[in-house]
Amino acid sequence: MKRVSTVAAAFVVLALSGIGTAPLQGQAGGWVTLFDGSSLNQWTPVGTANWKIVGKEVWSTDGAGFLLSKQPYTNFEIRADFWVTPDANSGIFIRCQDPAKVGAATCYEVNIYDQRPDQSYRTGGIVDVAKPAAMINTGNKWNTLEIVAKGPRLIVRMNGTQMVDIEDKKFARGPFALQAGLGVVRFRNVQIRELK
Repeated sequence: MKRVSTVAAAFVVLALSGIGTAPLQGQAGGWVTLFDGSSLNQWTPVGTANWKIVGKEVWSTDGAGFLLSKQPYTNFEIRADFWVTPDANSGIFIRCQDPAKVGAATCYEVNIYDQRPDQSYRTGGIVDVAKPAAMINTGNKWNTLEIVAKGPRLIVRMNGTQMVDIEDKKFARGPFALQAGLGVVRFRNVQIRELK
């Protein structure tokens, strides 16, 4: 009986030693969840977009503006799911230099804009920097955007397809922003992982 209680005690000690060491939700593998569907505490709204939480998503259906991350980043990976109407003008802006003036002149703009009049920098491209390698229409369905920024190298993947792989030294560090410019824009599962 003493042997059984010793083994049981050893299991209890092992189990307790693991308490508090498991990664927090959304932090496995270094990933940090900045929008988990419950609050916008990690973001600063800029502009007039009517951001609101609906279910586990953040929506904008009117106005133009951004949700700006409260923290700046240098080298990182971002992944986010998005749903837009076909007419939507949206995107993810990275390494923004001036939080009060988010735009393609002060950030890298990874575009979500299927019906952009100049299709050169449509959805999946980086405006004025890199054209997308493929034409993927994203309206009325969920899509996944992955962005890697490491030093001057910028990589964009959408729904598993590589859209951009380029080097540009214009912007090195800054917060990132989710855009609502036109149409209905919805984001969910927005995560970031800092790279060394």
